[in-house]
Order: sequence, then structure tokens, then C-alpha cells
Amino acid sequence: MGVLLEPATLLGIILVGYLFKRFGLFRPLDYRVLQTIVFDLVLPGAIIYSFATNPHNPSLLLVSAFAFVASLIPPLAIFLTSRHRHTAQRAFLMLNGSGFNIGCFCFPMLQSLLGTAALVPAAMFDIGNSVMVSAGTNVMTQGLLHIRPGQSLDPDAGEPVKLDDPDARKLHRKAAAISIAKGFLSSPSFDTYMVMVVFMLTGISLPDWSAQITRPFSAANAFCSMLMVGMLMDLPGGRDDVKSVLQILAWRLPFGILFATAAWYLLPFEPLIRQAVALCCLAPTAVFATMFTDKVLGNARLAGFTLALTAVIGAVLMVLAHLLMGAL
Repeated sequence: MGVLLEPATLLGIILVGYLFKRFGLFRPLDYRVLQTIVFDLVLPGAIIYSFATNPHNPSLLLVSAFAFVASLIPPLAIFLTSRHRHTAQRAFLMLNGSGFNIGCFCFPMLQSLLGTAALVPAAMFDIGNSVMVSAGTNVMTQGLLHIRPGQSLDPDAGEPVKLDDPDARKLHRKAAAISIAKGFLSSPSFDTYMVMVVFMLTGISLPDWSAQITRPFSAANAFCSMLMVGMLMDLPGGRDDVKSVLQILAWRLPFGILFATAAWYLLPFEPLIRQAVALCCLAPTAVFATMFTDKVLGNARLAGFTLALTAVIGAVLMVLAHLLMGAL
């Protein structure tokens, strides 16, 4: 019962956010206020709290590298196999078909299933994952699909206009380089992780008061994130939306199971660490995907529904995988 209570609570918070919006207690765009709070304040605070309260061994950077690869391969595969689709459809698949919801979903799930010791490998997993979900996937999507920074695509948009003039291409490359740098540096979560990694590699320990200050942010992380998802999500508006969500599942589930299997059998760590990493591979879509989908496509609601659906599926898969690995 304790194993099922945590995921049920997280899903219940999503439902509350959705029902509050449906009954008019939240306005349609109120989620953007909570979105700013989560991405710019709560998540960075939760990251600092994790590093301040748990020892992080540099050898676990192999877990970070594994997570980076697991977050990088799916959008590249989607890009290479979707050349004949509209740009908007490809962007939705690339932004939502990869990346993992670690801080908001996996942390409470792993604590319930494996105990607090599992939070350390999960945090190291999230370092590599964060490189992609907090900036990398969005930068890659815009770059590969030639989407200009700040441009919002209509769902029926065609392919972008190609630049034939050499000077125009040169200016475009310069703007793209600036956009890539800005995409990474303007992400508070990514910047916080990078600072924490530098501290870890140089042996700098965070002072005790940093944990006291950031404890409220860590405690609010799961609630605020799941409530935000419920506020922004909506049911699919038609057959095309249903098809898009099913395509996301068709990409995420095989890759998730593949990477989870690789983590369990290939990583050179003790069983607890390998199981924690494997369960992270079964996590739902990242909360960042809702923000970037909103900016690029203006369709955060479908991204929110995708997150909620993959959270239900992810919770079931994580419990089943935990029971299976425990029996091996």
C-alpha cells in the first residue's frame, strides 16, 4: 500500500489542478505564474538541497553520462525518422518524446520504493538529463528544424523558409550560436547543476545553512510541479491530438525499457544504484517539455496531458520494475 500511495498522491495533485481550472478557480493562463515559480525558484532550490544533504561521489558522473545519452538519442532518432512531417509535428515529438521527470516525479517515487539512499544516484542521473531537458532538447529542436528563437509555430505550419543569401546564412548562424548559449545559460536549473558539479569536483562542501534555506523549496517541488501540470493540461481536442500522444508513447516506452535494461545489466555499480537509474529511465516526460512546447508551439495543454498520461504509465512501470528487480 505504501508503494502505491506516493504515485497516487502525485496523480491526485494533477487531478486537483485540472479540476480547479475546469470549475473556474484557476484562469486558463494562471499556470504561467506557477511555471515561473517552479522553473526559476523551486527546482533550483531543490537541486541545492539535494547536494547539501547527500554526499555525491564523483564516480557517479558515469550515471550522469548515461542519462545524457538516454536523453540525447530519442530526439535525434525522431528527427531522422520524421523528415516527411510538418515542422510543428516534428517539434512536438522531439520536445516530448525524450527526457525524464526526475526532480518532480522520480525523487518522491524512489524515496517510497528504495529509501532516501536512492536520491543520490537519481540526482546524478538528473545532471545529465538536465543538460538536455532544461535547455539542450529545445536548442536542438530549434536548430535542427530551423525554428527561429522566439518563433511560435502554428500546428498546420509548413516547412520554414530556407535562407539562400550567404550573408543571411552567416547572420543566422551567428544568431543561432547566441541562441544556443542563451538557451543554456538562461536556465536556472541547468546553471545550478553546473555550479553543484564544480563544487563536487573541487571538493567544496555547501554550508549547513544552505540546506535549511532550501528545504522549503525541496518540500514544495513535487506539489507545485504536479499542480502546474494539472492547471495547464487539457484533454486531447481531436483525432490529431490523440495521434500525437500515441506517437509519443510509441517512442518513449521502447526507449525507456531499453535504457532501463541497459542500466540494470551494464552499469558497474551496486544493485541499489543500478535499480535507481533503471527506474529513472521509466519516468514520465519532463516538466520542462511543457514550457518549451508552449513557447515553440503554443500547445502546452497537450504537452501537459502527455505528461499526466506518461506519469500514470511510468508509475505502473516503476512499481513493476522494482518488484521484478527485487526478485532477480
